[in-house]
Order: sequence, then C-alpha cells, then structure tokens
Amino acid sequence: MIRRPPRSTLFPYTTLFRSWKPADDLSLIIAVQQTNDLTTVYKGVKFSCKFTLHEVQERWYALLYDPVISRMAVSAMKQLHSEIVISIQSKALFSKAEEELLGTITSSSLPTVETFQVLLQKHPEVFYAARTGKSLYNHWLLMKQYHLLPDQTVQPFPKGEHILNFSDAEELLDDEELQSPTDEAIEQELHVADRKIKREIRHLENELPKWQVMVDSVTGISPPDFDNQTLAVLRGRLVRYLMRSREITLGRSTKDNNIDMDLSLEGPAWKISKRQGVIKLRNTGEFYLANEGKRPVYIDAKPVLTGNKSKLGNNSVVEIAGLRFIFLINQDLISAIQTEAAKSAA
Repeated sequence: MIRRPPRSTLFPYTTLFRSWKPADDLSLIIAVQQTNDLTTVYKGVKFSCKFTLHEVQERWYALLYDPVISRMAVSAMKQLHSEIVISIQSKALFSKAEEELLGTITSSSLPTVETFQVLLQKHPEVFYAARTGKSLYNHWLLMKQYHLLPDQTVQPFPKGEHILNFSDAEELLDDEELQSPTDEAIEQELHVADRKIKREIRHLENELPKWQVMVDSVTGISPPDFDNQTLAVLRGRLVRYLMRSREITLGRSTKDNNIDMDLSLEGPAWKISKRQGVIKLRNTGEFYLANEGKRPVYIDAKPVLTGNKSKLGNNSVVEIAGLRFIFLINQDLISAIQTEAAKSAA
C-alpha cells in the first residue's frame, strides 16, 4: 500500500522558493486577484528575479496549498514597510472590468484627470483600492496608444494573394541609386581630419608614461600603490601622485606652468605656489624635498622654510597649505637600485 506523503512535503523548500522575496509574493497575490490568470501575471508583473511561468505557477500553488510556506510568506509580507506596500499596490495589473469601464471614455474625447476621478468615485466596487484618477488616466492613454479602446479599429492588411513585406520591398531597391556621388572636397577634408586625430593619439600615447597622477575612484577601491616603475607615491585623500623619475616638481599647474604633481587635484590650492617644491632621489636611495615656494612645507609636523630641504622617510606626513599627504616609498625597487649602484661602484 502506497502511503501519501505528509501535506507539508508536497512543496519542498528549494532554492527556488528561497529566491522569492516578500514583495514578490505580495505582487503575485495582488496580480492573481486582479486577473485570475497566471499567464497574464507572468507577462505583466516585474518581479525581483526573472522567474519562468512554471516557477510562478509553483509559487502560487505553494502559497495556496502548503501551510508552512503560506504561513512564512504571510508573516514576511506583514513586515514590509508601508511605502513598499503602497508602491506594489500602485503597480497592480488592471482587471478586465476596470478596462471595460475605461473603454467607456472614447478615444476622440479629451478627458482630464478629473474625468477619471469622477469615474473612480462612481464605481469604487470595480476599481482596485489603490487606484487614483492619475493612474486611470495614464492607463487610458496607454490603451489609446495601442488601439485597445472599443471605438478604435486597427487597419486591416491589404487583401490579395501577395502582401508586400519588408523583404519584398528591400529586393525592389536599387543599391546604385542609394549611393551618393563622391565629393572630392569632403573626402580630402576627412582625410586631413583623420591624419590630425591619429597625430593627436600618437602624441597622447607618447605623453602617457610621463603622467604622474592617478585619481582614485570615489568608491574607495584603489589600484595597488606600486609597480615596477614607481619609485614612491604621494598619497592624498582623493589623489595618488606617482613618482616615476628621480626628480619631480610639485605645485599648482596653470596654462603657462606645467609641473609633475598638480596639487589642485587634491583640493583648494590657491595658497600653494605654482612651483612649490622638488622631490629628488639621491644615489644613496634617500628622498629629499626642497621647498621653492612662498609658504612653508611641513614634514612630520616640522616646518621646511623657503630655500631649505628635508629628508622624506617612508610614511612621512607632508602638509602643504592645509593639504595633507602621505609619502610612501617602494622599498623593493629602491633596494634593487641601491644594489645595482653598489655593483657598479665595485
């Protein structure tokens, strides 16, 4: 004798059911109440996941016949925020009875929101509780746009054995007639513009290794500080300045003054001199900052006045006119340079 499985095992707890959110369950229930058709629900409701028709059917049957899943779903839906519930209710599908009442307003008329508000007040038992005059008006406009109103007719196809379609029309076209005559002046102008663009691209490619600044993403996800070409990094709150040569200048970049590290990218830099200072790497592997600006530069809270220089260590804090940076040294690369220098000296 075959024993019938317990009722609670008719719809097992699968990963499919775990992917259903309380908002999906509420949308499903409201849509079924409005349309009484799961196929229409599948096509018309936008769930949090792209469920198949079979998955929608299985979930509905589980809500109906599985007491455990039904109880859990109801409990979760009761905890939904009121704004989420209102948003779901405002997107409820329209029932056939609602669209029939909307169809009583002809397409040739010029109704307003007030017209549909009056219609809503006359038939509160037909329209869904969350409907408003504005929502009825918008749905009526969609019905009119797609020729779904009762007084609208769709133009029938032409009668006959042969109906001209896109492929037939395409075959009748003569490609030679579509080609415009060649304009030598335009061709020459395009050729000159193409050469100019390629020249600019080559110039940018040549300048790329000289660029020292990399701006971090505002998300806080930054690339690694060092690579095999970066000697040191001057890291700010928003910007990282990469030092890839033994001597670089820092300050405030202008049209007539190009420097390696433009500190204005980090923040307000109007107090910073156009050429604030120079960072140099000596043969000993030590970094020094020389102050060439009008204002002092602070390294680890110690002022470096104009015309003076100070040693930069790893993790040194550099402050210039209120902007703070951390100086990071690529220890591995510096050690390799020192080793090569020692070998050359020997």
